[in-house]
Amino acid sequence: MSRPSGARREIHLAAHFPGVNSTTVWRDPRAGSQTDFASFVHLARTAERGLMDFFFLAEGLRLREHRGQIVDLDVVGRPDTFPVLNALAAVTERLGLVGTISTTFNEPYELARQFATLDHLSAGRAGWNMVTSSDAFTGENFRRGGYLRREDRYVRARETIEATRVFWDSWAPGAPAREVAYRGEQFDVVGRSLLPRSPQGHPVLVQAGDSPDGRGFGAAHADAIFTIHGSLEAGQAFTADLRARAEAAGRDRDDVKILPGASFVLGDSAADAAERAREIRFQQVGPEQAVAFVEQLWGVELPGLDPDGPLPASDPVAEPGVTQGRVRHVQDGAATANAWRELQQRHGWGVRELVVEVSQRQQFVGTPQHVADEIDRYVQADAADGFILIPTLTPTGLDEFVDRVVPLLQEKGTYRRAYTGRTLREHLGLRPV
Repeated sequence: MSRPSGARREIHLAAHFPGVNSTTVWRDPRAGSQTDFASFVHLARTAERGLMDFFFLAEGLRLREHRGQIVDLDVVGRPDTFPVLNALAAVTERLGLVGTISTTFNEPYELARQFATLDHLSAGRAGWNMVTSSDAFTGENFRRGGYLRREDRYVRARETIEATRVFWDSWAPGAPAREVAYRGEQFDVVGRSLLPRSPQGHPVLVQAGDSPDGRGFGAAHADAIFTIHGSLEAGQAFTADLRARAEAAGRDRDDVKILPGASFVLGDSAADAAERAREIRFQQVGPEQAVAFVEQLWGVELPGLDPDGPLPASDPVAEPGVTQGRVRHVQDGAATANAWRELQQRHGWGVRELVVEVSQRQQFVGTPQHVADEIDRYVQADAADGFILIPTLTPTGLDEFVDRVVPLLQEKGTYRRAYTGRTLREHLGLRPV
């Protein structure tokens, strides 16, 4: 939906359940369980108390491996997405519930039924973060294994969305379910939906993917984009590109909400926050994690690499094989290695200090007032529509933000003081389906 000319932009916030990633600080004695339902309840209720648009649950279909061993941050495991979100629907009232589900290893009929069920049980609060999984390592868990070529992953993703929509749209109000059919390169499906049209019609569709294919897919099909960028200028460029792609796909520029992931560290002063942020980063990146991070880029084992020393003199290999199940975002390994070497020489960093700097995502660090000002600045400058907040602590890491930053955003008049709608689509200001 378009907003009036000159109006200040509304800030959208969501809460990412921290877990098996490089953000969560498991060394903190306050860290709780990743699998206890009470952890999910605490974060979801905190997000709802903070009037956030949705709770965001990530997904992983296989534990990552490095040097043939399970990555230690993954050992805690991850429950299945749908039971968690369906259960959270019973203990929340307005909060949207978004789950990450692969388009590669799931079938349209099952997905249509599962998300329609969640939308019915939550009275219109369901969302689907659509992701692709193209690596054979993940595929080994499934009957068809690594059958899907990388270049076909968005072909299947597009057909998955198209086929699930056929089922969602097959049961008109006051009419019996009609038989539907979908035929494409990936699917040949004929059947009937078991559920009537859900409150939202379609769940809100979220997408994460920064490649040209990923951006094109998101601009054509997604209601919101989960992305990463580290500066206001980079955010403005990404947002402008996605909005232009949405227009080219026949959509309104504001039909797609841009929601980068962001962490935050609060302090009573700028110096206090900076010190806390540095301490957290070195908890997140221990010596072993720093070496593994470099080995992931180099693609080979680097025995004897000193976490406090320089990077290897050799260049990364073209076909990395030391890490399995983790996305390698860097396309030009040699260029990235040279850029890292320049940073080391300029700042005198060892490997661990370098990794601390280059591996961090968008982060807001400062007093609550500074963080509120920065979030508002990004949104008003059209560098984002808001942020998916990623706390560093499970499950209480969002509490301080809701208590200290949300009231300051409300004072600016750009963040809601109460929910005005009941569905996730209404929270995000999206068109009805």
